[in-house]
Parts: sequence; structure tokens; C-alpha cells
Amino acid sequence: MSDPSSSRITTDGAYFRDSQGRTVILRGVNLSGSAKAPPGQPSHIRDGFFEDAEAGGPSFVGQPLNLDDGSADEHLARLKGWGFNCLRYIVCWEALEHAGPGKYDDEFIEYTIGVLRKIKEYGFKVYMDPHQDLWARFIGGSGAPLWTLHACGLDPRGFTRTEAAFLHCEWPDPDSPDPAHFPAMLWSTNYRRLASQTVFTLFFAGRTFAPKCVIDGVNIQDYLHAHYLRAFARLAHAIRAAGDLEDTTVLGWDSMNEPHEGFLGVEDITVIPAEQALKKGSTPTAFQGMRLGMGLPTTVERWDFGAFGPVRNGSVLVDPRGSRAWLDPEAEEPDGTNKLWGWKRDPAWKLGVDVWALHGVWDVDSGIALRKDYFRALPDDPEKKRIVFTEDFWKEHVFRWGRAIREVHEDAILWIAPPVFAEPAPVGEEFLKGRAVLSHHYYDGLTLMTKHWNWFNADAVGLLRHKYLSLVLALRVGESAIRRSFQHQLGLLAADRVLVSSKGRAYPTMIGETGIPYDQDDKRAYGYVDGGRGAGDYSQHVKALDASLNACDGPNILSYTIWTYVTANSHQWGDNWNGEDLSLWSADDLRPADAENDSSSSLGKSPIGSLAPSSVDLPSTSGGAGGVPTLSNLPSPSAALPAAAALPAAAALLTNGARALPAFVRPYPLATLGTPLTLSFDIRSSQFELTVHVRPTDLARAASNTPTEIFLPWVHYGADPTAASSSSPSSSYRTTPAQSLDDLSGAGGAKKHTPTGEVHLIESVDALPLALDVQVSHGRWDVDGQVLRWWYDAAGAEGDEGEVKRTIQVKRLAGPIRRADVEGGLGSTWFGDACPCPGREGGGGCVIG
Repeated sequence: MSDPSSSRITTDGAYFRDSQGRTVILRGVNLSGSAKAPPGQPSHIRDGFFEDAEAGGPSFVGQPLNLDDGSADEHLARLKGWGFNCLRYIVCWEALEHAGPGKYDDEFIEYTIGVLRKIKEYGFKVYMDPHQDLWARFIGGSGAPLWTLHACGLDPRGFTRTEAAFLHCEWPDPDSPDPAHFPAMLWSTNYRRLASQTVFTLFFAGRTFAPKCVIDGVNIQDYLHAHYLRAFARLAHAIRAAGDLEDTTVLGWDSMNEPHEGFLGVEDITVIPAEQALKKGSTPTAFQGMRLGMGLPTTVERWDFGAFGPVRNGSVLVDPRGSRAWLDPEAEEPDGTNKLWGWKRDPAWKLGVDVWALHGVWDVDSGIALRKDYFRALPDDPEKKRIVFTEDFWKEHVFRWGRAIREVHEDAILWIAPPVFAEPAPVGEEFLKGRAVLSHHYYDGLTLMTKHWNWFNADAVGLLRHKYLSLVLALRVGESAIRRSFQHQLGLLAADRVLVSSKGRAYPTMIGETGIPYDQDDKRAYGYVDGGRGAGDYSQHVKALDASLNACDGPNILSYTIWTYVTANSHQWGDNWNGEDLSLWSADDLRPADAENDSSSSLGKSPIGSLAPSSVDLPSTSGGAGGVPTLSNLPSPSAALPAAAALPAAAALLTNGARALPAFVRPYPLATLGTPLTLSFDIRSSQFELTVHVRPTDLARAASNTPTEIFLPWVHYGADPTAASSSSPSSSYRTTPAQSLDDLSGAGGAKKHTPTGEVHLIESVDALPLALDVQVSHGRWDVDGQVLRWWYDAAGAEGDEGEVKRTIQVKRLAGPIRRADVEGGLGSTWFGDACPCPGREGGGGCVIG
């Protein structure tokens, strides 16, 4: 298998390409949701929340991985063993500049370089994500430092009572918080509340709609942008200075995560916008939010969110009880100098007053709206056309962002991330320079909001893009219809690739985030209900996640990074952020070691160290005391490969702590000679099929004997190690008749497979054994660990534009692996020992699904 860390990735039309000209699919995870907050400050903890930030803030060193205890190797080895080749690396602005404007945390930057170098050891490709949700964690999200809110004239200590934002650690009231009962996904309603709407409007359009907001002699829009860009440019400079990360590991940068329009385009601030799909709990209009922010009691609508979406449930009086969302004038000297942060505010910007009242949008004394359509259109537009956020404001930000990054990382691939489900505005080809990616996010919103896999769903993309006259027309009933709908929706998002360039050039589409909640059905899989009978049962989660990831297959064949992998995830607090629980892995799903049965040994909670990513694809260990691998008995880089009897310990690395494993550990083409046409994987039968378009030019630009490489996970194709030699791991293969290429010799002396139908036992040198039934339309293949290499030619194609199809189909020899819900169970089988089933003797909760 080629060394992934040394291959340069480019974008070529709608595809990624490697140095051999092969089509590359990037699939992996977001690392990590934990990077939204400093270590030890999950969103439910109130102690020190404001105080630490006002004092300059704690360091983010340690997020997302601990480099000191060896656990980073365990987590990265697991991710690599799952077949992932790409990481979206989460960094928040707060982590870089929390101490104050222009005061950078160089220790954190140095730590980040260390993590990236560790990631490089495992061959991952990385794109950096300047992450935010709602602007900042002090608005209930993540991203910017506290001082940016003070710069905007806001005081987060007043947000909860004024409902300018709901904060997890203060829910439902700062005087009597009960964060354990924070309603699911309530945090996301903050996007339509005063604090978030105000800051996003100032960041994207302060010059246009808030000209009085001047700080240190510049408009707040330019002030915030300048600091934002300089902070991330400083990190980019450090990555460049490292000398061994840029382009080989760090391919490029995402633009701002899930940008929001704030008030921009709101037609009437006294009315809830018709397009506002998310309504939950108290739901103020923009104007009502402004009133509340100034401490005025206001009656607002109340909504519930159920299986069929939001439903009006009366009204509720919100009384701020004297609190305001705006910074007290005492925070600054009479000349406008801020006592904490040192900037100087222009005299026209009066602290303690809503900035929109300062600009004549409404009158505080009378409490009435004066300019209901203030944000509807550009002030200088004679036609008064409604603002299109992506065209009128977001695009300018993308230009500024991209120029700042490429001043440092000249060949950076730019991941262009428009607002969720929105069509991107075209940007100039002279700006993109042929190195760009369209980065969409896709979640099954119904499952995310209700935390239940339903028997119906809806075409969310179509609804938000106004493809339907009513919700009824967008409904899809039954699992088959839902799966088709998801794949259709992903196809629509993928088609946006031609909109990024002003010249209609196609770029790759990548799904930057997708995933499911694991705390579904009142945490049934954790044993919280029904007397614990559902503990370890992730079957519904498998269906939900498989539906989303299957949508990336088919004709779409999309790259993606799943949200998320959190090393500190727990059943009680999930990902430690606003009650979300989307991590693919949890320490609370680790199985206890079985001291009497080495074959069921797990990694427990002991960190793994000394794993050599270059020596084995899936690090395995011989059991130590009690069958639990420890730092002292792990293999060194030169250690001998494990015997078959020790293989379940390697299996434990992949299975132990994982949730809905068979859904996200999937076969896919890592690098394809030619262009993938269709990709299918049936999770029930473990049948994989790939069809490739091949032209003579595809072979001509690749080195001799360059194969297509396909990841085939042990999770779906594992062989029974008891059928192999007791001295070494091995894999079982069956080939079926195909047109072989007798004139092609195996790379590196690998054994050639011929269409004889005979079962071969072939020694595996670096992976758990596989049992494969492979059919190819043309060519030959062999296996290296979990990677199948497939060689073929383009015979039959006519001329340079000639094209032929090549097809491969893979099944597991002897049929799919049975899991916990299969009659008879797996408790007595080798696979069952690696993953004990709930309710069976010795079982600790099946995480296979």
C-alpha cells in the first residue's frame, strides 16, 4: 500500500487526485467536539465560566488529544483502524486569542503543531476548521473569545434572564441552574436570539447597518475581522514554519463553520420569519428580542418541537427582572477606554443601549419598532431587493479569509463552507485557483431534534430550498423511501459544486459534518430505561447512521468527515457540550476486562503507548495481567506480529467503546485508477460493489502497476482466526472467474490470485485476517491488511476519450458476520468474544450494533 503521508493531494474538477492521478475519497471524523472549550470547562459547569474568561481565559492545551499519557496513540490508531484517512481539525478563535486582543497563546499553537505531527505519523490528511457555533461559548456555542462580545457592547452575564441566549450552565435560571435537564437542541434556537443575531450582523455587515459602532478608529466589522484573520494566520504561519506539515498533512483550511446571517434579510423584525424552521420553547421575534435585551418584560410565542416539527403552544411572558444584555457603561472610562481589554470606543457608541436602538431601528422609551424593514435590503439599493446573505455579505468574508490564509499557505486547498443547506454564491476562479472544495454539512434533522429514528422523514434540503408547496409533499414514509430521499438530498448538495466558481468549474463536494445522536430514546442504549434491557443495543443507531452515510455512496461517492470523536464522552454528559452526544466512541461503552478469558480482553481505560503506525495497520497486543494491555506489554515498533490467539486484543482496539460500529466502518475506494461511477454497500449482507470508468489516459499518467486501493474493514469481512494457522494471522480468500491480466506481475512479490475458485490461506503481515469472496470483471487483486489492491487495464477503450467500465464485488466468505440480535447470538463465537452481547453470560454490552 502506498504511503499516504507522502502523497500530495490536488483537486481536479469534481475530484481529489493523488500524485498518481488516482481519484481519492477522503473519509474521516471531526477531531474534536471537545475542542470547543478548554479542558475542565464543559458547557454544564458554571464555576469559573465567566470569571476565568474575564481574567484572560484558561488555555486550550490538551484539546483535542493528550500528548503526554500515550492516549493520543490509542485514539489515532483506532481511527486509522476504522479506515479513516482524513481529519477535520477543530480550532476555535478563543483558543488562539483568549487573553485579549492581540495576545496570542503561543503555547497552544506549539501544542497544536505537536498534535498535527502525531497525526502525521498515522498518515491522515487534515483540513483545519476555524470552528464556531453561535459565535462563542458565552452565547451558548463555541468559537470567539469573551472580549469580542464586550467589544460588541454585549454583556453575557445578562443573556439568560433576557433570553438573549440560553446557556447550558445557567439553565433554566442563573440562581438555580439544572443543566442536566437542558432541553435537547435548545442551544440551536440561540441563532434566532438577540446575542447571536447581533454579533453576526456586526461581523458581516457592521459597516452597512451599524456605522456608529466604531472601536479603535475602525468599524466593529473591520475590528473583528482583523483580529479573526490575524489569529488564524498566526497558526498558519506556525504550521508552515514546522516544515513537515504543510501540503503533505495539512491540505488546507475550511472557511468559518456554519456562518449565520444574523438579522440580515429579515423582512419585518416584528414577525417570526416564515423560513424559520426551528422554533422551540419561548420564541421571540427579532424586535421582541431587542426589547428583552433592554430589560423590558415581553410576551412571546411558545413552541414545542415534535415528530412533525414545531407546534405552537400558546404564549409566555418573559421578565428579565432588571437584567440587560448590554454592557454597563461603568465597564469603560469616560473617554471610552475599556478597563479590561484596553480598546477605545467612539463617543457615538453609547454603552448600555441596544445598538439597533442607537441606529433608529426602535425606540427604547416607547418600546415600539420604528423601522421594521431595516435589515431587509441594502440601504443604497434603489430597487430595495431583499438581501441575499451569501451574495451580499458572506462572499466578501470568504475572499478576506482565503487571501489571509494563502498569504501564508500559498497552495492551500480552500474548503468553502456556505450556511447550512444554502447554495453558495460564486467566487472568482482567479481566487480559487483550481484548489478548492465545496464543504456542505448534512444532518438528519428529525433524528437530531427528536433523538429517535423514525419511520418517516422529510426532504429537508428540498423544503429549505422551496422545492415543495407544503410539508406533506416532502414527507417520506418507510426506511427505503427515507434512504432514497437522503441520497437524493446529498445529490442536490453535491451538485452545488458547479456554483462555487464564477465560471461554472466543478470542484469536489465534501460533507464536512454528518452524524447522529447516541442518546436516543431517553438513553435506552445506555440502560437508562426499561430496567436496563436496552443496554448496549445500538441497532436503531446503526439504521440511522447507515442511512446518512449510505447517502454519501451510490452515484454521489462523496468524501466526508463525521461529527465527532470525543475522548471524554460520557453517557451522562455526552460530548460535554450542550447535551449533544454524537461521538462515535465513549469511554462509558468500554467493556470491563475478563480476567478468565484472554480472548475477550479489552483495552479498558488504560492508555495505549508505543504503537507504531508504520509497523501494523491495526496494533495488536498479547494480553497482560488479566488480559488487559498495559503500557509495559505493548509491542515496540520492531516487535513480532501477534499470533492468532492474540488477535481479539487487536479487535478490541476497534470495537471496544465504539457505538454503531458497522454503520461508520465501511468499505470504500481510497484511491481509484479512473473515476468511480457508482458505489454501493449493503450493511446487512456486507456486500460491496464498485464500478469505475477507465480511460487510457488514466493509466498513462499513473506509474506502472499502480492499483486501485479499496478499504475492506475487518468489522465486516473478518475471518475466524481459529481457521488459520496457530503461528500467524492469515486471511481466507475466494476468487471467482474474471478476465485476468496475465502480463501484470504482483507488486512487491505479492501472491497473485487466479480465477480458480480455490480458497487460499495467505499470510497477513499487518492486519487482522479477512475472509473475502471477490469478483472482478477484469484484472487481478491482492490484499494488504485491510486494503484490497486491484489492477486492471483499459482494453476496449477507443482513443484518448475512450472509456470502459470495470466492476468489483466483495462479500464476506461464509456470509455476513452475525451480531447480537441474531438468533443464537455470538456469545460463544470468536467475534462474540471480542464483543460480548448484552444479557449473556460474560457480556458487557455489544458495541458492534
